[in-house]
Amino acid sequence: MIAATSNRDVRVESRWSSGEFTDFYRAESAEVYRTLAVVLRDHDLAREAVDEAMTRAFDRWRTVRGYDNPTGCVYRVALNWSRSRLRRGSREYPLASPPSAATDPAPDPELDRAIARLPLHHREVIVFRYLLDMTQGEVASVLDVPVGTVKSRLHRALETLRQEVGNDT
Repeated sequence: MIAATSNRDVRVESRWSSGEFTDFYRAESAEVYRTLAVVLRDHDLAREAVDEAMTRAFDRWRTVRGYDNPTGCVYRVALNWSRSRLRRGSREYPLASPPSAATDPAPDPELDRAIARLPLHHREVIVFRYLLDMTQGEVASVLDVPVGTVKSRLHRALETLRQEVGNDT
């Protein structure tokens, strides 16, 4: 007797058979998590966001894999999901508890505190541009904003950091 298989079972099996998503997940999930942990300053929220974004990427893998920057798509989904959670007030925003040294972008504690006080949209451009060494165009793609917006946010964030830290950052 032959067991009946639904179309959904066949689609799921074909997604896994190529191994593309598995390879993508293994290659990118740790970096997405590390970046989000620094940007959000909340390891638990970052982990949840990565899980949610990767689940959504898996569900739409045929489309996502065709993007110029699938990792950028995952970052964007994770950031948007995190922002939504923060707006709903489901989490306290932990400015006082920085991430561990393994994900800490600033060896200078004063600079780290100043970065932590930046608004989320300024902190994320700083992290993407300087921690991940992305170009302004890549940052714009990941955040789904114009390059001019990235430049403006970087300028304002750096000016704020210069004023708070009192030196050339």
